[in-house]
Amino acid sequence: MSDKVLFLDTNVLVYLFDFDEPAKKTIAEGIFGEYTEIRLSTQVLQEFYVTVTRKLGRPMPPEQALTVVEQFQTYPVAVVTNSVVTKGIRRSIDSNLSFWDALIVETARAEKADLLVTEDLQDGWKIGSMRVWNPFRALS
Repeated sequence: MSDKVLFLDTNVLVYLFDFDEPAKKTIAEGIFGEYTEIRLSTQVLQEFYVTVTRKLGRPMPPEQALTVVEQFQTYPVAVVTNSVVTKGIRRSIDSNLSFWDALIVETARAEKADLLVTEDLQDGWKIGSMRVWNPFRALS
């Protein structure tokens, strides 16, 4: 088990339930098995619900998705504050990121994450003391 603080982007959670991506599902399960200091956000939970109920090849029934969201709420969940939104907008402008990716970055920084786990940003990118980690990079 590692004591690093991980902030998980939505795609990591989605892959836990994406049976059409078995290799990514295994990697996502491994993250939850190896790391104990996992952080999420209200944005991640919202995006998870929409994605698993509408965008997967085999969508999850809404009631089941609700139950899973409630289970994810046993981890620390950061509320996206006005300040984080403003910082996200600034990062989006300065770094030429989508607003949603910039918001994830700023929420992870507010949570003092060591690693931001996502496949949406460049693996290894250092943002202050935080590093972006794409555990799925070898599969792309």
